[in-house]
Amino acid sequence: MNNSKVLDCTLRDGGYCNQWKFGEKNIIKVLSKLTEAKIDIIECGFLTNKGIYTEDYTKYNHIETINGILQKLSSNSMFVCMLNYGEFDAEQLPRYNGEGIQGIRVAFHKKNKLQAIEECKKIKEKGYKVFLQAMVSLSYTDQEFLELIHDCNELEPYALYIVDSFGAMEWRDIVRYFYLMEHNLKKGIYIGYHAHNNKQLAYSNAQKMLQLQTNRQLIIDSSLMGMGRGAGNLNTELIIEYLNRNKKSEYQIKLLLQAIDEVINSFFHRSFWGYSAVYYLSSTYNIHPNYATYLSDKNTLKLENIDEIFSEMDVEKRVSYDQNYIEKLYRRYMLNIDTEPIMFQRIQSLRKNKKILILLPGKSIEEESKIIHEFMEKYDGITISVNFSSRIYKEDYIFLSNLRRTETIDIVNNANRIIATSNIPNNGFYLSIPYKKLLNDVPYVEDNACMMLLKLLTLFTEADEIYLAGLDGFSTDSRRNYYRSEYEIFAKNETYQAINQALAIALGQFAKECKIQFITTPRYVTM
Repeated sequence: MNNSKVLDCTLRDGGYCNQWKFGEKNIIKVLSKLTEAKIDIIECGFLTNKGIYTEDYTKYNHIETINGILQKLSSNSMFVCMLNYGEFDAEQLPRYNGEGIQGIRVAFHKKNKLQAIEECKKIKEKGYKVFLQAMVSLSYTDQEFLELIHDCNELEPYALYIVDSFGAMEWRDIVRYFYLMEHNLKKGIYIGYHAHNNKQLAYSNAQKMLQLQTNRQLIIDSSLMGMGRGAGNLNTELIIEYLNRNKKSEYQIKLLLQAIDEVINSFFHRSFWGYSAVYYLSSTYNIHPNYATYLSDKNTLKLENIDEIFSEMDVEKRVSYDQNYIEKLYRRYMLNIDTEPIMFQRIQSLRKNKKILILLPGKSIEEESKIIHEFMEKYDGITISVNFSSRIYKEDYIFLSNLRRTETIDIVNNANRIIATSNIPNNGFYLSIPYKKLLNDVPYVEDNACMMLLKLLTLFTEADEIYLAGLDGFSTDSRRNYYRSEYEIFAKNETYQAINQALAIALGQFAKECKIQFITTPRYVTM
C-alpha cells in the first residue's frame, strides 16, 4: 500500500542558501519541473510581513502574489506555503477560492504552541488545509507531545509534523514520536516528517518512517539536491527513487535531474550546503545551526573548541538563535583560556621611530615579492607576520591569534619570537597579550588578526609608521585569497563582502592614530 506523499520544500527551505533569491525564471522552472515530475505537494515559499516582495524572491507579502504565479501552471499537485508564527497575520488571508495555494504550513516553537494553534483556527476557517509544524520536536517530552496531539485533535488540521529542525533525531526518536501520534492522533490527520541532514540520517530516517506499519497517510518533506540551511535537507531525488522502487510510485526522476542541472547546481557552487563536522556538532547538542555557522565563520577555532562552547550553552538558549548570546560566549571562551602572566616589558623591542612591516598571507605577497624585498632592504624596520610563518621572507616576529593556524606553525622552534593572544596556550612565547585588550568594536572584524595586531601596535608601541603587505581583502572565490591553499577559509559571499567593508572602516580608525600604508596592492579592500 502506498500511503505516502512527498512535499518538496526547495523554494522555501532552500531559500536559506540564497536569501530566497531564486530569480523569476528559475522559480517558474522549478515549479514546472516539480509538477511535471508528479510531486504530490509543492511548497512555494514563505508568507511573511517582513521585507518587501520582488518577483525574484520566494518570500511573499500576499498570497495573491503566489496565486498569480501558479496560474501559469497546469498541475494536479497541491501547492502550499509556510508562515512562521508571528510573522504574518492570518486575518490578511483571503478566503480560499478553490485555486492556487491550498494549504498553509504554520511553523512554531513549543513556547508559542497555544497562540499558534489559535492562528491555525483562523486559517482553517478561511478554507485552507492547515499543516502544524512543531519546530524542534525533540524538545518536547512525551507528555508535552501528547498535549500537542490533544490540541491538534480539537483543531483537526490536515497534518501534524515531526520536525527534526537541527538534524539531531535518530530512528528511535522517529519511532517514539510516530507511535505517540499513531495511537493518539485522530484518524484522517496526516503525519508528516521534516528532516535535516546534520548526521546524514535524513534518508535512513525517512525510510524508517515509511516502513512503519500504519494505515495512516504520511508526508515526507524533501528538497532538490537537499538544498537547505547548513547541512541541508532530505534529497527529493533520493526519496522519490526509493518510493518508485519500494512503493510502486510513478514520480518522474529525470525531470528533477533537469531542475537540478539547470537551476540548483549554480546555487550549490555559490553557497555550499551539506554535511560538515560543525553542523554534526550542533546536532549532537540539539542546537540551532546558525550558532554553528557563526562560530565556523570566525575561522579561529578548532572543532574541539566549538564543541566546548556548545557544551557550555544554556539549554533554553539552544533552540532559537541569539547572536548577542553566542558573541558573549565566544569572547568569554577566548578570554578564559589559561595563559602565563603578561610580559609587557618585552614590547620595548617594538618602539617608536622604527618602521613596522606587517605581512599577511594574501596572494600579493607572492605576486609583488620584489616590492616587499626592496622595502625590507631599504629600511631597517621590524617585520611581523600574522598567523603564518612566511617561506618567502624572514620575519622578526609572528603574531598568533588563531587556534586553527597553530598547526601550520612550528611553535616549539619559533616560541621566542611569537607574540600571541591569550587564547593560544602559552609555550614560552616572547609575548602573551590578553585577548580582550585587542578586540575592536567594528562588526565582522572585532577579532580579525591584523586588526588586533594594529591595536597592539597603536596602543602600546607608539609606532610612527606601519606598512601592510598581503592584506588583500577577500574575493568571493576563496582560491584567490591566500598565497598558500592550506590557509583557505570558506564563507558565504555576503560574509566576504561584509568583512571587506568592515576592514576598510577599521583601517580608517587606526589610520587616525598612526600612519598606515599599503606597500602591496589590496585587491578587495580599501582604506
